[in-house]
Amino acid sequence: MLRTAVQMDPLAPINIEADTTFMMLLEAQARGHRLWWHQPQNLALEDGELFVRAWPLTVRPVRGDHYELGQPETLKVADALDVVLMRQDPPFDMAYVTATYLLETVHPRVLVVNDPSEVRNAPEKLFATHFQGLQPPTIISGDVDVLADFHLRHGDVVLKPLHGAAGAGVMRLTKEDRNLAALVETFAAINRDPLVMQAFIPAVSEGDKRIILVDGEVAGAINRVPPKGETRSNLRVGGVAEPVELTARDREICDILGPELKRRGLIFVGIDVIGGYLTEINVTSPTGAQQLKRFGGADAAALLWDVIEAKRA
Repeated sequence: MLRTAVQMDPLAPINIEADTTFMMLLEAQARGHRLWWHQPQNLALEDGELFVRAWPLTVRPVRGDHYELGQPETLKVADALDVVLMRQDPPFDMAYVTATYLLETVHPRVLVVNDPSEVRNAPEKLFATHFQGLQPPTIISGDVDVLADFHLRHGDVVLKPLHGAAGAGVMRLTKEDRNLAALVETFAAINRDPLVMQAFIPAVSEGDKRIILVDGEVAGAINRVPPKGETRSNLRVGGVAEPVELTARDREICDILGPELKRRGLIFVGIDVIGGYLTEINVTSPTGAQQLKRFGGADAAALLWDVIEAKRA
């Protein structure tokens, strides 16, 4: 029995038929592991010791009645827990980064999944740039003139926030589009982060593959097809999941990434591949596991707990 806390967003709104974290929790409970739920703000570092105010958690696959919380308990993390699943959704802001610093004080005595220092060091759109030759033409900058030059050279492009998630703020600019300067100003009014610009990949109309890797090994993939008239294929903005087979190029990408993900302690990762190009490496709270299993693929949650149990043995 592993004493496990899950750090995630509120439980009430989740879609139990699609949520990957819920699938992980059901699997943990089925294996006899004890569960608690908390949010990042419930962490507290006092005199070098990490504490968390957490709620005992029971989950069940019943829509509208899918969880039950007990009375909150204050736990000394290093003594009371064996595992922490860090599964709150981005944005990857300073609050997110601070949570990784706090959890780093107990890892690996308490196994934090994914490794908090490596989550911090692998921002999803930046991390992908470490692997030369896998991405489409990409630039990261906050300089409108630099971005305009890239736009001029590549024509049809996609512009997106550096630390966004779930397709928020992602937009396509055609060769004739003259809105770049206004868009950069709009993003700058929200935060000071640079922006990502990539050459548009026409193959996105055929889908955006989400490939799940567990401890560096491929668990499987789903295809996310954008709705008509939409560039984004994210499931949260209306993308439709469908089964898909991996190509030789997909496997080549996974073979390059897998050993580095394993070395970094990034145990549960979702990579995005469009038309044979790597676009993102998702290490915070990647999704797609329920759809993968539904289409007859591997049970990624079971694979995850196999790895966690082996590491805690």
